[in-house]
Amino acid sequence: MRTLTEQDIRGSFINCSKGEAKRLAVPRDLDERPWDDLDFLGWRDPGAPDRSYLVTEREDRLVGVAMRFQPARRGFLHRSMCSLCLTTHPRGGVALMTARKAGPAGREGNSVGAYMCTDLACSLYLRGRKVPETGARFEESLTLEEQIARTRGNLSAFLDKL
Repeated sequence: MRTLTEQDIRGSFINCSKGEAKRLAVPRDLDERPWDDLDFLGWRDPGAPDRSYLVTEREDRLVGVAMRFQPARRGFLHRSMCSLCLTTHPRGGVALMTARKAGPAGREGNSVGAYMCTDLACSLYLRGRKVPETGARFEESLTLEEQIARTRGNLSAFLDKL
């Protein structure tokens, strides 16, 4: 993914108003991100624990999505799998992220959801740059390039629904 600026990010959102995009929390460490290893930029809002954001390149343009999720409850012990990168995590590592649809459908309250890594570090898990809390990912017969293509395809399918 190419390096993004705060202006790039704020101008990319398709499911919130310009005012909302102007007020949302953008990561302060953009210069330190491993851009060559990212398929999308994802982050959680430090001031609102139920909000997260995702920005990706799609057909030569940036597409940003504001999402909400319910933080995990205590005592919930099962493992869950991210629908984008297929990484499994113990409790709280995967959550149902819901995004308001773009346009009139979103203004009517319609939304789309997908189970995603709560830290939105899918790209780093795939490439072994970050290790899930369990210490490993499932071994796959797909090459890294095929896994990356699958993750991008899964993200694209989610964005198509918006």
